[in-house]
Amino acid sequence: MKKIAFNDAWTCNSEAVTLPHDAQIKEKRSGTTSSGGHGYFPGGKYTYEKTFEASREWAGKTVLVEFEGVYKNATVSLNGQELCFHAYGYTNFFVELKGLEYGEENVLTVVADNSQLPNSRWYSGAGIYRPVWLYVCDRILPESVKISTVCIDPAVIRIQSPISVMAEVDGVSGEGTEIRLTIPNAKLWCAEEPYLYTAKISAGEDTVEIPFGIREISWSQKGLFINGKETLLRGGCVHHDSGILGAATYDESEYRRVRILKENGFNAIRSAHNPASRALIEACDRLGMYVMDETFDMWYNRKNPYDYGMDFEKNWEADTAAMVNRDFNHPSVILYSIGNEVGEPAEDKGLDYARKMIDLCHELDATRPVTCGANLMIMSRYAKGKGIYQDGEQKTGDTKSNEEKPGQNASLMFNIVASFMGSGMNKSGNSKQVDALTSPFLDSLDIAGYNYASGRYPLEEKAHPERVIFGSETFPQDICKNWEMVTKYPYVVGDFMWTSWDYLGEAGLGAWSYTGGMPFNRPYPWVLAGTGVIDILGNPDGSCKYASTVWGLTENPVIAVRPVNHPGVRPSKSVWRGTNAIPSWSWSKCKGNKAVVEVYSNQKKVELFINGISVGKKRIKECKAVFRVKYQPGTVTAVSYDAEGRKTGRSELKSAHAPLQIMVRPEKETAKPGEIVYVPVTLEGANGIVESNTDRKLKVTVEGGELLAFGSANPCTEEEYHAGSFTTYYGRALAIVRAGNEGVVTLTAADNNKKGTAEIRIV
Repeated sequence: MKKIAFNDAWTCNSEAVTLPHDAQIKEKRSGTTSSGGHGYFPGGKYTYEKTFEASREWAGKTVLVEFEGVYKNATVSLNGQELCFHAYGYTNFFVELKGLEYGEENVLTVVADNSQLPNSRWYSGAGIYRPVWLYVCDRILPESVKISTVCIDPAVIRIQSPISVMAEVDGVSGEGTEIRLTIPNAKLWCAEEPYLYTAKISAGEDTVEIPFGIREISWSQKGLFINGKETLLRGGCVHHDSGILGAATYDESEYRRVRILKENGFNAIRSAHNPASRALIEACDRLGMYVMDETFDMWYNRKNPYDYGMDFEKNWEADTAAMVNRDFNHPSVILYSIGNEVGEPAEDKGLDYARKMIDLCHELDATRPVTCGANLMIMSRYAKGKGIYQDGEQKTGDTKSNEEKPGQNASLMFNIVASFMGSGMNKSGNSKQVDALTSPFLDSLDIAGYNYASGRYPLEEKAHPERVIFGSETFPQDICKNWEMVTKYPYVVGDFMWTSWDYLGEAGLGAWSYTGGMPFNRPYPWVLAGTGVIDILGNPDGSCKYASTVWGLTENPVIAVRPVNHPGVRPSKSVWRGTNAIPSWSWSKCKGNKAVVEVYSNQKKVELFINGISVGKKRIKECKAVFRVKYQPGTVTAVSYDAEGRKTGRSELKSAHAPLQIMVRPEKETAKPGEIVYVPVTLEGANGIVESNTDRKLKVTVEGGELLAFGSANPCTEEEYHAGSFTTYYGRALAIVRAGNEGVVTLTAADNNKKGTAEIRIV
């Protein structure tokens, strides 16, 4: 089997493009074109074309094109003849190129229709936003060979294929349609030691190499076990977009995201609320990150007028199978989720669908548990005819009535309810009535995921002694309380905060605003959700450092400071964010302003010093102490103490020293031709400290490569990520470039007075 990258020489609406490509990110935003859910980006219909020559050697073989993701309603045609229609924007699909003209030029056309909005509760992107592959197959078809672990002591793997194949792994070989191989002295895969093997599979003229890991999952009321070792999931939810790139999915982007998440203490990702990209899963395989891969955000009742709820009943089976078949050989995937915050399981029809989806997952893959991100409050309200996502309008399961009365305004009603309830939403599932209503569904799952229902954790030991649960979606500020229960109750196996990484759309959902307004559904030009403990550039904030402290992964105290450049202004706060503190003590022109300094530690007490003078010592409560001081440039220092008063750790933050300079620091010194490279751009003092209060607009130019995007993490801006100029935010911005074919990539960032330059060698 030949696998050929099929990403070059496409056009989109007659403009030359290279895939992956997000057609929506360059659309002109405004307050009238779409909702804040979409980030105020309008939709559109996009026609992609690629002209290619079909080799005469392909005749008599099966020729397929795989689309990893097209958003959405994709119509695929070859030489003017329609071959396929694929509705869902998040599952991969294969198209056999019937009617190829061998030895001649052929035209492949893909029309992606994202014109009807709203169709998502977040920024979706549009077009062929994930890679495309061409397969020329003799006997072996893509995703047809399945590799699973039979046991780990001794290590035995099973290789299954619809045809007889020869398989070889680490010098051990066998032949057949079901092959069992015993791997001597096997190295097991886990997040701490992600060892990957390669299986060489051959049949006829076809040969394929499949990476896999030897890994065993088990679970009971005693916990979740990977290779027999109890494992607690330090998780974070992520959406699919790539920040300033929009939805375009590059291998380098997903690898970088997983790397940064792992560096900050996460060991698990929830792909919210759709199947993750293959690139993200492969990065998790390589780096060691557990994945909860999710199918859908909605079932047959829509959360938006034009979302997948229109297509669910026709396509759920094929789309669920697509996710499971793609994930099967990836050791990082340890959980399949059949949905997010769906109310339907509160009625018989929905419960029947749930059981059919669970059965299908088990049929296709008996090795992994099935879960769901269940919001007990939403299910309870649904049962009473008060569906939250339908803005109080309960729709029936009847398809015709859904077409006549589509749901409106997606997350608005839920966000209103959540904002009024705050952390009280965690107790909304505690009543016996809600428990009785939700139990038929929750008990059908292998492991039950609870969204904002941590109040149930202590109750389940007696109420449901056989149930295994985890927090599938939680508030980041609750991590200390939640993690205490995760470590206390064996049947609570982890926590996934909303969110670990910020994203486009759901404008202002988690942001703290100094300009007033509702703490959700913020008006144009808000563009980011503002919920991530890591911003869209990859910079961790105070909430992220807090989580690392709670997880016991930091030795020294950690300092974070709420912005001090808004004196006398009380921010409008969101329930999805407990603080807007960042690790910075460099706020020019703010001397004397009130400053809120947060110190995170798992010790007994912490003392704070400003320029060497103590401003007080405080007890640590829930791994945090808060100091209210006056800002003075210089150095802020935190010292932690144990119960006996002994010093146990020390950390500090410093202010930037004049003169300021523009620094350009590529994350790689060398790059292969065509490789994507991330280049942070910062405003720094002479001592290398980033200055947080002198933001300025910078223009970026690139020689020897292509600038794909340049922007900052500002959640409220009219600037465009593709324009080449952008204003820094708290002193930081980011450029993303594609290396040329040879020589050197030179990137320059400049304002009217200064510039910074860096080079990347192409090797």
